[in-house]
Amino acid sequence: MLQKLEELKKEFRASVKDLKDQNSLAEFKADYLGKKGKLNDILGGMREASGEVRKSVGARANEFKQEILDTLAAQLTKIETAEVNAKLKKSWQDITLTDDVMARGLQSAGFHPVTIIQREIEDIFISMGFDILDGPHIEDDFHNFEALNIPDTHPARDMQDTFWFADMAHLLRTHTSTIQIRGMEANDPPFKFVGPGKVFRCEATDASHEMAFHQLEGMMVGKDISVANLIYFMKTLLSEIFRQDMNVRLRPGFFPFVEPGFELDIECLICGGKGCKVCKGSGWVELLPCGMTHPNVLRAGGIDPNEWNGFAFGLGLDRLVMMRYHIDDIRHLHGGDLRFVEQFKAY
Repeated sequence: MLQKLEELKKEFRASVKDLKDQNSLAEFKADYLGKKGKLNDILGGMREASGEVRKSVGARANEFKQEILDTLAAQLTKIETAEVNAKLKKSWQDITLTDDVMARGLQSAGFHPVTIIQREIEDIFISMGFDILDGPHIEDDFHNFEALNIPDTHPARDMQDTFWFADMAHLLRTHTSTIQIRGMEANDPPFKFVGPGKVFRCEATDASHEMAFHQLEGMMVGKDISVANLIYFMKTLLSEIFRQDMNVRLRPGFFPFVEPGFELDIECLICGGKGCKVCKGSGWVELLPCGMTHPNVLRAGGIDPNEWNGFAFGLGLDRLVMMRYHIDDIRHLHGGDLRFVEQFKAY
């Protein structure tokens, strides 16, 4: 019986290498391990064998069975890999070698206008002593809402149509204000930083609104920070970006994470303040919600509001780009058309 088992092993090892597809492998497995397979034929004769023989043959048979399973699994992987590679080879198209591309040569569209302006803003703030921070796109409820003084029952949650994940505990961040909290958690005051990034809101698109857009968050925490400090940094930023004196207005605004809060608007550069679809006919573009950081937000970031205070702002980066380059529809920024991006190579 042991001799038959050894002969079957030799036969298996010689034949398994010839399997080239999944159907033949399945038939091969059934031929050896099926109810009427070759291994069971050998084991069927063990009924009349002595206990010592059954013990010896059984152990060898189990080892051989495991060898069959491991070998067939490895062979299946090889077969699947070969089949995938064959399909890829058959369907492969090298789009870089089309006559049109070869005639024109490889081309670069240059930097996206949002990238250009973001880098300029980062350089401006770095020159004023700010750090540049980043944060994750996928956030939790604490960093996106609760720590920013927006509890479950707060009406501000209804103002931001949120992309929630299935667990209802994680979401695509609705603002870069989350970087405020992470910045406070990672740094001891005094400090000042900005954090650019993409944010997401489930809302209808039009000339001035998108579901995915760019913001730039800013925060300064120290001793005796005032609204005057906030206005100084905002005016410096705008004059550097637009390279001219800007008509701005500061009006009261409500945001849960600042108190007092303000809306800083700039005169629409698309229409010169006359009214257009970008400014919705008002002549002004809401650009910079800002204010003095709420004590609850400082506490959530691990900072004692009795000792420290500060300001925060959230800049609409896409809208700033539109004002700078006189772009009348935000959807151009997210359309992926290289012809649009190529216009900014000279900047």
